[in-house]
Amino acid sequence: MRWHEYVVLFLKGVAMGIGNIIPGVSGGTIALITGIYERFIHAFRSFDVEAVRLLLKKNIRGFLQHTDFWFLTVVFTGVLISIVVLAKILGYTFKYYPVYTWAYFFGLILASVYFVGKAVEKWNGGAIFSLLTGILIAVGISLFSPATPNDNFWYLLLCGIIAVCSMMLPGLSGSFVLVLMGNYELIFVDGVNNLDLSILIPVALGTLIGLIGFSRFLAWILKNYKNATIALLTGFVTGSLSLLWPWQNAIHNQAGRIIRYKKFIPGALSHEVMLALLFIIAGVLTITLLELFAAKKSNT
Repeated sequence: MRWHEYVVLFLKGVAMGIGNIIPGVSGGTIALITGIYERFIHAFRSFDVEAVRLLLKKNIRGFLQHTDFWFLTVVFTGVLISIVVLAKILGYTFKYYPVYTWAYFFGLILASVYFVGKAVEKWNGGAIFSLLTGILIAVGISLFSPATPNDNFWYLLLCGIIAVCSMMLPGLSGSFVLVLMGNYELIFVDGVNNLDLSILIPVALGTLIGLIGFSRFLAWILKNYKNATIALLTGFVTGSLSLLWPWQNAIHNQAGRIIRYKKFIPGALSHEVMLALLFIIAGVLTITLLELFAAKKSNT
């Protein structure tokens, strides 16, 4: 690849990282709408017996090609940097400008519903059923109440596995799953900011297990049931809009932790509402321009 292609991949990784740290936004959705989803899944699927054989034969070049190693390295560099650096920025905007922040992401996902759905080759009965199933699952998940924090090694390992599997499914937010499991703040706030290895190591192990194991399953269904799978993913993306509704109030427990969000419809067309609508439009335009740019590049 040329250097500018690495830069683009890095920026897509940064976008995925942002999606992964925001409850309600899926890193898988970002991968899907930026056009690297299938490559991402197949790259992890390639860590198989053949990869081990190449390593044992000390065929490093063959191993790097077989696993699409540099693609994964560049993307994950962007993911990690965005998680460490941009988490603080987004923490600030969510604290002081929550409506505008949610509105922008609502616009991003709203536009992505159309562009993800375009990948469905034929909208037959099976595809429509898959779409509706995806919507119901995503909306249903948003109705669960979060658990309490748990720093047990095996529970943290399970958090890593389940969260990364969710991150690979567009529309299902891995960070939101961590909120439901009660460990979002424990991992992303306490673990990341304090570099607490007793938290990060089991989560990282679970993440690795989930990436390699679940990616093989996703690669298989994409190969054999691509149309229905993309329709299901479109449903996941559509259903995730319920999590990103800009007008919502956080409900806290006695310990001060957020346990759920209560959504509402603004009663008047105020200055804040008008500005939020502009942020939604900005989100829609962002995805639309990215898609037009990607389509232009693919035709050149």
